[in-house]
Amino acid sequence: MPHFTEQDHAAVVAFMKAHPFVTLIATANDIPVATQVPVLIEERDGRIVLRGHIMRKTDHHLALEQNPKALILFTGPHCYVSASWYTERGHGSTWNYMTVHARGQVKLMDDAFTLQLLTDLTHKYEDTQAHPELLEHMSLEHYVQPMLKAIVGFEMEVESLYPIFKLSQNKDAESHRNIIQQLKARGDCGSMEIAKEMEKRNIG
Repeated sequence: MPHFTEQDHAAVVAFMKAHPFVTLIATANDIPVATQVPVLIEERDGRIVLRGHIMRKTDHHLALEQNPKALILFTGPHCYVSASWYTERGHGSTWNYMTVHARGQVKLMDDAFTLQLLTDLTHKYEDTQAHPELLEHMSLEHYVQPMLKAIVGFEMEVESLYPIFKLSQNKDAESHRNIIQQLKARGDCGSMEIAKEMEKRNIG
């Protein structure tokens, strides 16, 4: 979909960081498995590295032990777009959306990695709280160590990115303006976010 593939690398990374609750998809014995987890996104020497954790001895953990190849989906706003909003009739309706597909090989890590990951995740989301609940303040013996037995950290260096920001780029300027107007009139969260992105990019 050349019209919709985002070419701005910085915009893609910013999108990923804004939508860090991802769907992790793996396959074992021809059976797909998926789980939803928060990840940390880092850039290291021009490479994108994702860190997260999953529950031990679940279908996705066992699948990744057998086959480390994985697909991680970053999903953003989406909304229905009616063909009645186009200047040229006779075309089908569609769906506008923003997503990034990241592929790579997942490395399951040790407890030291997982502990650091949990520390980093906690700081990322708790540091802005009035009274943050940090991992350093939790009981190592009674809470942290039992938790580490139940989860395993992972790291995935992204080998390929497929960023699709489908925002009616293939429509004429008048249709583009009308789509924005109609989405704003609809008023739901997804429509408003897509309209905002379309306006920001001045597409059409």
